[in-house]
Amino acid sequence: MHNKLTNELAICGINAVLASAQNHPQAVNRLFLREDRLKSFTGICKQLAERKRPYKICEDGELERICKSVHHQGVVAMIEEPVIEPLSREDLELWASEKKTGVVLNSIGNDHNLGAIARASAFFDVSFLVLNEKDSAFDDGETRLTTSAYRVAEGGFEHLTVRKIKNTAAFLKDASALILTIGTDTRARRRISDLKSIVKNGKDRRGTVLVLGNEENGLPQDVKDQCSCLLRIPGTGNIDSLNVSQAAALFLHAIFEV
Repeated sequence: MHNKLTNELAICGINAVLASAQNHPQAVNRLFLREDRLKSFTGICKQLAERKRPYKICEDGELERICKSVHHQGVVAMIEEPVIEPLSREDLELWASEKKTGVVLNSIGNDHNLGAIARASAFFDVSFLVLNEKDSAFDDGETRLTTSAYRVAEGGFEHLTVRKIKNTAAFLKDASALILTIGTDTRARRRISDLKSIVKNGKDRRGTVLVLGNEENGLPQDVKDQCSCLLRIPGTGNIDSLNVSQAAALFLHAIFEV
């Protein structure tokens, strides 16, 4: 839930709030929690009091009204609205020089999937998460992260640098000259098991980016054309494809293991 008047975002869930308070304590403006959660958040409440910021003991009904979700787990924090900056050439060059792993999302459009991908990304040491501006734009045209995405990510966003791009194909055209760009495609000739032969060993890596499309249509052709390679996850064929967050976890594990 966004508060446009105060430029704040409500985040809820124990792990999401703890991660935000531990990694970016100055971004937490207010805290609302059930009495039974007070022990876990004593340190955060003390920090808020020192900064002359309020915290309040609330019942479930009030917490639900604050974050617009029944899945608050007894705690809600109002944080400064996260600003997603455009991805720059300097970001890309740093990503390549430090041999980082990143994820590019094209037309994902589901907050729960975004949160789950962020969680898997943080687990497997991904550094960058890149969003297409068209995927998550609100009425005012701004690309934003949401309360639901933060909750599902379980603190994952605190370990990621999030950037935005206007055109995925154009970005990949530039990126593929510097880093290995892996597109996911259910009809690709090569499989995820071929990744080890593509990325021979750590010293040869230039950095890696995993490119994910939506579950209905996958990646558009112009995006696939700009990827260094296309890989698929083989299955029985009983189901057409995995959930995109499940596929992301499998690919990121494979990249992490190389």
